[in-house]
Amino acid sequence: MSSILDQFQRTRFAASSLAMASGDLRNEVLASLAELIRENTTEILTENQQDVDKIASDHPMRDRLLLTHDRLVTLAESVLSVMQLPDPAGQVLSKKKLSNGLELSKITVPLGVVGVIFESRPNVTIDVAALCLRSGNAVVLRGGSDAYFTNTILVKLIHLALDKHGFSTDLVYLMPTDRAHVTTLLTAVKYIDVIIPRGSEALIQRVRKESLVPTIETGAGVCHTYVAASADLSMAVAIVVNAKVSRPSVCNSLDTVVLHQSIAAEFLRLVAVPLQLYSVKIYADISAYDTLNEVGYPKLEKAAESDFGREFLDFACSIKVIQDLPEAIEHISTYSSRHSEAIVSNDEKEARFFLSTVDAAAVYWNASTRFTDGGEFGLGAEIGISTQKLHARGPFALEKLVTEKWIGIGQGQIR
Repeated sequence: MSSILDQFQRTRFAASSLAMASGDLRNEVLASLAELIRENTTEILTENQQDVDKIASDHPMRDRLLLTHDRLVTLAESVLSVMQLPDPAGQVLSKKKLSNGLELSKITVPLGVVGVIFESRPNVTIDVAALCLRSGNAVVLRGGSDAYFTNTILVKLIHLALDKHGFSTDLVYLMPTDRAHVTTLLTAVKYIDVIIPRGSEALIQRVRKESLVPTIETGAGVCHTYVAASADLSMAVAIVVNAKVSRPSVCNSLDTVVLHQSIAAEFLRLVAVPLQLYSVKIYADISAYDTLNEVGYPKLEKAAESDFGREFLDFACSIKVIQDLPEAIEHISTYSSRHSEAIVSNDEKEARFFLSTVDAAAVYWNASTRFTDGGEFGLGAEIGISTQKLHARGPFALEKLVTEKWIGIGQGQIR
């Protein structure tokens, strides 16, 4: 434990040098990192394969862990896109002079040392490091043991980029995967300024209960799509299928389809074909079950109460048939994790009511929940999707990795 705390202290010390560095110099580090990712693709994929080989081929988490050549290209591009964003630190938010002549200004400054606990997805290592370095923050990373080899090689490349431009490698520290050290991180109030958990509901709950360091929650997404009576059903099928099957292991994928009773049977007959092609398992309420059973849907079960409010992270979803919009909103309110929700409707009044009433970080009208992503939103990358309401909500990216500082300049004023 003492060696971990010693490293936290070094990371804390190094953070001040990064905060003082120019935005241009920090960008040079990111440019070098993107180049190193491209140059070391083969080595990264070799290390990643060691992690992937530990997971069963049909396990839904395998996709979250897997890196491919195309995904590495995208990862390098995301680092470059972060470079193009305005530096969030050093911005003057307000300025005024008091009646006594004291000049006050409020500016943005880096958070300091950001601790991130995450599971499976090794791309988070690069995304988090790029965002933190660009905004002038040091970062402590605690990845899962399932991504040990991949995270190790990626942090090695980050250190090479830092060293090339004269920065301490202590700015980015990858913790050991021993679970006992998580508690060390969560209680390191002297060295860590904020903790950001990204992963399962169990991880988030642990951080919420144990952390003495302020936290910003990201991760679990229980996402719904409501298909209204006025919906264009061909559009609704495309949206639902995309939200469920394009990448089911991520937090913005669809978990529950909510259907207006007047279109439920017709919609289910239409959507059954593409969902069956992807072997999606459906947990349906009685009404939906009867329709899908009639058409011979193969992977079908009657939904239990626990199948609503469940984050599947797999080729599976639940279906609920309701009577009207108020019941749809009540169902979503009851079971949502406040991540991403959608309505498919051709009734603007109804859709606007849904958008204004449903409480979630992102709400969509006639679009897939899969768009809730920092890259898709033009934010370069993301640390995660925040489902809370303080400091950051939705894709948590560069602009939110700062806090505020007041500066007063006087000529001897006293109070």
